[in-house]
Amino acid sequence: MSASRQRTQVAIIGGGPAGLLLSHILDQQGIDTIVLERQSKDYVLARIRAGVLEAGSVQLLRDVGLGARMDQHGKPKDGTGIVWQNKPAFYINTAEWTGKQIMAYGQTAITEDLYAARERDGGHIINEAANVALHDLTSDTPHVTYEKDGVICRIDCDFVAACDGFHGIGRQSIPSDVLKTFERVYPFGWLGIMAKVPPLPDFVYAYHEKGFALAAQRNPMLSRYYVQCDATDTIDAWSDDRFWDELLARFPSDMASQIVTGPSIEKSIAPLRSFVAEPMQYGRMYLAGDAAHVVPPTGAKGLNLAFSDIYYLSRGFIEHYKNTRAHYLETYSQMALRRVWSAVNLSWRLTKLLHRFPQEDPFDERIRQNDYDLLLTSPAVQSALAHEYVGLPYED
Repeated sequence: MSASRQRTQVAIIGGGPAGLLLSHILDQQGIDTIVLERQSKDYVLARIRAGVLEAGSVQLLRDVGLGARMDQHGKPKDGTGIVWQNKPAFYINTAEWTGKQIMAYGQTAITEDLYAARERDGGHIINEAANVALHDLTSDTPHVTYEKDGVICRIDCDFVAACDGFHGIGRQSIPSDVLKTFERVYPFGWLGIMAKVPPLPDFVYAYHEKGFALAAQRNPMLSRYYVQCDATDTIDAWSDDRFWDELLARFPSDMASQIVTGPSIEKSIAPLRSFVAEPMQYGRMYLAGDAAHVVPPTGAKGLNLAFSDIYYLSRGFIEHYKNTRAHYLETYSQMALRRVWSAVNLSWRLTKLLHRFPQEDPFDERIRQNDYDLLLTSPAVQSALAHEYVGLPYED
């Protein structure tokens, strides 16, 4: 094989929303980046992911010039509903308690916006980069190698940003005696379908003795629905008819009658886990997004945490290059992890509140009911949940 060598200031591993956003923000500040993505652009854009943005994520996208299409096609929401078998419904009213809204805007659309911006601005994105490896991360001269079209390539850089997901090379490059991981694997999954049918007006969580369900939305004619299923279930065991029967049974009859059913255009089962890696820095490499943490989708925090990581990390790089100060890079891991653990905590509490766990006993069920009753009756609890759900502010 022949060899190729390049130079950049920040090598970004991973061309999903986190990596692309970091590249976009740094480019605006005159900081050079190269993004490496192992998949094709079409593959990345075909991923079906979350569609709820915190108020802080919405403002961040606007601040960096990526809000126009979101503001045109996204759906601002005052909060999210909870319906509960044989109990009154509840609304997590973020607008009332915090003065802020959340936004329904799909991750696919965000990734399209980011690709369009990087291509418009001449961003350097290398798709289908194979065998990526990171080298000399604790030195002042780290570098990255990869293969592309039969050529071994090298990128010399000042820093590496690993935005390459849970299975990526970034976290795996941290020695085991340095890296600490914390994990909880949940004993169930979410079976989700996408259907070209009008959604319910709001996002709605449902708790039922048969298990959790969720009504979500992507656009006025695209709905996303989920039901809790066994961790061992397979897609083949779930026909469309079985799914719709199970979903409708878990919502109150008045709400179930409003749900429009139809053939699925996408169906998948997502396992649920909470995972955190510490620290989020090793030498001159920084982890961001799913490379460092995964949360169950109950709290709608995954993409939002990735964006808060990028906010903190881009601020650190900008301070380094513009002011030759290291404060924000040196404190990146601690700052990011405080917000990560807050989101992990919220997602864990909502998951416990809204799901049936295998082999739980009547005590567990009574505690769950009491937690929900407290939410129904306590303004203090309602306010706290609304503030966490809409997104905690970024640290200065």
